[in-house]
Amino acid sequence: MRIDFYHLQKQNLENVLPLLLEKAYASGKKIKVKIGNELRVEFLNSLLWTYNDESFLPHGSKKDGSAEMQPIWLSTEDDNPNRAQMLFLTDGAQPPEDVESFARVFNIFDGNNTEAVESARALWRHFKTLGGELHYWQQDITGRWTEK
Repeated sequence: MRIDFYHLQKQNLENVLPLLLEKAYASGKKIKVKIGNELRVEFLNSLLWTYNDESFLPHGSKKDGSAEMQPIWLSTEDDNPNRAQMLFLTDGAQPPEDVESFARVFNIFDGNNTEAVESARALWRHFKTLGGELHYWQQDITGRWTEK
C-alpha cells in the first residue's frame, strides 16, 4: 500500500483536492474521499461540480445516492460502497480499520494548523507500522509539489 501525505502550505484543500482527484480519476480506479464532517461533504460535493468549467469529475455523496455506481464517493463513513481502490483523507478524517484494502491512500492536511500537523505525524507513524510505502509532499515557494 502506498501512502502519500500532502502538506498544504500555499494553497487550501479546495484548490488542491480537485486537481489530485483529476489525476487519480484518470487512472481508471474508483476513489473514496473520507471527509471530517457532513457539512464539508456537501460543500466539497458542490465544489467538485463547479471548480472548473472545462472539467468534469463524476462523483456523489449520500445525498445523491447510488454509491456503488459512483467513481468518486464522498463520505464521513468508514464504509467503501463504491469498492474504491484509492482513499483520500481530508479535514482530519481518520483511516478506516480496513485501510489496507486500499491500494493507495492520500492524506491531505493543512500545514498551517498545528492540530492537523500533529494528526498527520501520528498517521505517518501508524502507516509505518503497517509497512506502507510512505511519501511526503510539500509545496515549495512557487506552490509546486516537491517530494521530501
